[in-house]
Amino acid sequence: MRKIQFYRTTSGYCPVEDFLDSLSGKEAQKVAWVLQLIEELDIIPTKYFKKLIDTNAIWEVKIKFGSNIFRILGFLASNNMIVLNHAFQKETQKTPKSAIKLAEKRKQDFINRERKYE
Repeated sequence: MRKIQFYRTTSGYCPVEDFLDSLSGKEAQKVAWVLQLIEELDIIPTKYFKKLIDTNAIWEVKIKFGSNIFRILGFLASNNMIVLNHAFQKETQKTPKSAIKLAEKRKQDFINRERKYE
């Protein structure tokens, strides 16, 4: 079983929680359902979770609710820990490079802070 953790900045801000708070109740339920699948299934269908190519090992959680498409980006911190660090409503076919760069920056911040406490 995997564990999902949300990234927090040094000041305690959590961008994924902030995004989830902006969703309707039904949208948030769908996101929670997909996250639960990712935590519990041994093999996750790529329909819900896949590694993005040409990135620094960034993974994408994919959620579709009606005509809305949501993405949550993150990385594997260990074999069973996924850290989600950026979320947005997708409006184009490709995941925006700016979103990927932000996820990569937050990944590096997380890794740097983890090393400091080892």
